[in-house]
Amino acid sequence: MSSLLRAVTQESIDLTRKILADQDIEKAFTQPAAGFSGIQNFSLLAPAKSLFPVLTPLRNRIPRRMAMGGTQATWKAFTAINTMNLDIGISDGNRGGVTTTTEVDYSAVFKQLGLEDYVTRAAKLAADGFIDLLARAQTNLLWATMLGEEALDLWGNTSLPLGTGAQPTAAVSTTGGTIGQTVQVSIRVAPLSLQGLVSGTVAGGVRTSVTRTNADGSTDTYGGGSGIAGTAQVVTTPTDGLSTHSVAASVALTQGAAGYAWFWGPSGSEVLGAITTINSLVITTATGAGTQAASALSSDNSTNALVYDGILTQAAKTGAGYFAAQATGTAGVGTPLTANGVGGVVEIDTALKWFWDYHRLSPDTIWVASQEAQNLTNKVLTSSAGAQRFMITSEQGNVTGGDMVTTYLNKFSMTGAKALPIRIHPNLPAGTILFDTETLPYPSNEVPDVLVKLLREDYRAEIWPQVTRKVPFGVTFDGVLQNYAPFAFGMITNIGNG
Repeated sequence: MSSLLRAVTQESIDLTRKILADQDIEKAFTQPAAGFSGIQNFSLLAPAKSLFPVLTPLRNRIPRRMAMGGTQATWKAFTAINTMNLDIGISDGNRGGVTTTTEVDYSAVFKQLGLEDYVTRAAKLAADGFIDLLARAQTNLLWATMLGEEALDLWGNTSLPLGTGAQPTAAVSTTGGTIGQTVQVSIRVAPLSLQGLVSGTVAGGVRTSVTRTNADGSTDTYGGGSGIAGTAQVVTTPTDGLSTHSVAASVALTQGAAGYAWFWGPSGSEVLGAITTINSLVITTATGAGTQAASALSSDNSTNALVYDGILTQAAKTGAGYFAAQATGTAGVGTPLTANGVGGVVEIDTALKWFWDYHRLSPDTIWVASQEAQNLTNKVLTSSAGAQRFMITSEQGNVTGGDMVTTYLNKFSMTGAKALPIRIHPNLPAGTILFDTETLPYPSNEVPDVLVKLLREDYRAEIWPQVTRKVPFGVTFDGVLQNYAPFAFGMITNIGNG
């Protein structure tokens, strides 16, 4: 290489270095704008967090006992003695009167319950070093099964068909809506179980008959929680030149229903427009906003043969526990609970008096939805300023806002006033109150717990034989909810918000 070429080459190198130094090229490596781009570490906090509630208060408090085989749980109970109220006086030399005793037979078929899931081999390998994916998936499945069990314990329904909704009543108003003149509005209503209520939406419809494809390819068909859409009530807005009409509609209560599905539109073309927890609403549009037709609810699918009856279903059966429903009241508003003026609520006092008058017992817990928890507090605190006691401390700077009524005083008890805790239940629908009894105040009743989960098999996690690159597993249990005294439970329903 000539000396001239070496000089040019060196000069080029030196010039390039100077240019790079002037531009400070190392500053080109700035922080990446996106989470997965550029040169960067991945800051991942292990393990994955479980950010969902697992609230199962009834399941947690009901004792679990093992059965010895069989296909159903069967038990007997004496529910009344000396039902004719015979006098006990006896004349000299004679015997006394012969009493009669009421005996009731109970039975409940064992049910197989559970859920399935799987983890692929690739997913498990991808999660190595971060989380044991198979173990976490099985834990999540156990929690999901427990949540499903809690819902069944509350309002599972295998034996109380809701039947056909009643024909509603309706009245047209010239205000409150967007319905024009001379418009025909035909209204039909179907009762819903709790399962039907929580799974139904206006956009997606309410469940009718459900056919589920299982993990092994088999299918199960069961009721999704809806009764039959009843006879239509047809009204027509007047010829008055207005486009602001609305329709106030109500329907007779269906005992055991947790809610109602409302269909309306032209006669014969009614579609789902609302789902309510009270038996009335105000219709403001000429046609329901959904797409499900009322004709889809032509069969009673309110019961599910694969589950057992829950507490509310057993209490709602005629002649079982306490059942009361608020009056229809104003359409769309209903009838709220009534303050009694002395720090109590009329409807709750009526229920507690019934338990004492007819069964000489007191419930142990009052379960409510968040709506009723708020309304109960408002009723009690505003009904009488002299019926509450407030404890105020002198701690400087510690002022807490808000009040909450957490107990209710039952005046109808042999042992004097009894404080009943008021608890919010995560699955209880708005407008419903449940009275729950844990023990009976009867001598030698041999029923230490009123409710028992009788099981042929408790929770079982099973990994099934692997025939693909999926690891399949399930969590199951087999049993039934035994209620030794359905009369010791009760409910108030159709409660308006207010």
